Amino acid sequence: MQLQHSIDGSQPLGPATVAALDAFIDTVEDVPAGAVALLELTGVPTDTERPPLAVVNRWERVLRRLERVGTTTVAVVRGDCGGIAVEALLVTDLRIAAADARLHLPVTTGGVWPGMGLYRLANQVGYARLRRAVLRPGPIPADRAVALDLVDEVVDDVANAVADTVAALTATAGPDVAVRRQLMLDATTTPFEEALGRHLAACDRLLRRTTTEEVRDVAALV
Repeated sequence: MQLQHSIDGSQPLGPATVAALDAFIDTVEDVPAGAVALLELTGVPTDTERPPLAVVNRWERVLRRLERVGTTTVAVVRGDCGGIAVEALLVTDLRIAAADARLHLPVTTGGVWPGMGLYRLANQVGYARLRRAVLRPGPIPADRAVALDLVDEVVDDVANAVADTVAALTATAGPDVAVRRQLMLDATTTPFEEALGRHLAACDRLLRRTTTEEVRDVAALV
């Protein structure tokens, strides 16, 4: 099952955009395990004005909600992609870029926008590889985006790539997508001893569910 939402990076961030993504996440959370949430991303802002801080705060909270959703998220990037679209890209699990895709870091007067997108970029790309793009912002072509691990693959046939990806994820995604994602996100900041307890709890949950399913299967055969 595939659910789809589009974000136009050329549009300014406003309450309607935040509410639309929030409503999409509501829908995603109501579907069974194995569904895939697909984000279509494109567009670059024509100006550098930013909305009031209250709107930014709400947007960051909705992005964090998407980052924690219990469904695998896939981003599809076409053409020039910046602003709120590239911020949404950074919270997705898998990222497919068309051959003509170019990423633009969110900018405002004076340089790169210092929102949580910058935090995610530093965590995902690393400071050493990121600093030049931040100090001298410019378009990041698709092949460079792959090298920086900002996207996972560049394709000529986007439709087929998306169909193959969704089919594979639908067949293999389990109910603990959010748990595994969070364990990975926390890995760089959580001490080993603290992380051990969380990982063991996740393993225990999986083993208990597997045992329950095996018992149910045996009972069905009796």
